[in-house]
Amino acid sequence: MRYKVTIAYDGTNFAGFQRQPNQRTVEGTVTKAVNKMAHSERIEVFGSGRTDSGVHALGQVVHFDFPFDLKEINMFKALNSLMPLDIEIIKVEKVADDFHARYDVSGKKYVYKVYLGEFINPFKRFYTAHWRFPVNLDSINVALQDLIGEHDFTSFVASGSTAKSNIRTIYNATCKYDKVENELEFEFYGNGFLYNMVRIMVGVLLEIGSKYRDEHDILRLYKVKNRDQARRTAAACGLYLKKVYYKGEDPEHPTKLPYR
Repeated sequence: MRYKVTIAYDGTNFAGFQRQPNQRTVEGTVTKAVNKMAHSERIEVFGSGRTDSGVHALGQVVHFDFPFDLKEINMFKALNSLMPLDIEIIKVEKVADDFHARYDVSGKKYVYKVYLGEFINPFKRFYTAHWRFPVNLDSINVALQDLIGEHDFTSFVASGSTAKSNIRTIYNATCKYDKVENELEFEFYGNGFLYNMVRIMVGVLLEIGSKYRDEHDILRLYKVKNRDQARRTAAACGLYLKKVYYKGEDPEHPTKLPYR
């Protein structure tokens, strides 16, 4: 029986999502729990994509094939009972045998949080990035419009990417200011994101907001296709994978992700 599982995690004490030898990872932790339940060592867990060390998730998705047909509620309770305090199972669904957590993705939504205080808040340091310079929200919102649509994001991908194409489509990109928390909250919704793409985009947007770049500098970066000219990569701690969409769940953009 194939199960689709939605999970949330605090990425602070994980070496990212993907399983690695001698490292504490989200995938490794979930895989260990699933195999313990099945008295097996052979069950593989497949994720919708990787998140780096320190990156959080509100709605990461995985799938695996389980040798027994358990009710969804029983799988939900059993998995949660085996999770550490920094992982929670949000939802469990039985799915068709051809469902794939990675290859059937039609869209993803990320949130990025930035604290704007003069000094780092000790209670936010693992969950928001920090930017102490004055920011003009209007300039950021002008720049965000240049991200929307299909573009070549070569200037916004870190070295080490294994993507066959750097072309991606962003359906929506927003930024709002939370006065109470003194935070900026960015949200990006697209058909897929490259390695460190969101963090690099946020770095550029913050520089635009602080007048270190022209409001339309993103258009220039598309043309030059040079990662070095995008400069900074925003901190991992501010990034959250908010939601992963699949065909039928994302009626606005129902097609499969065409990039691997």
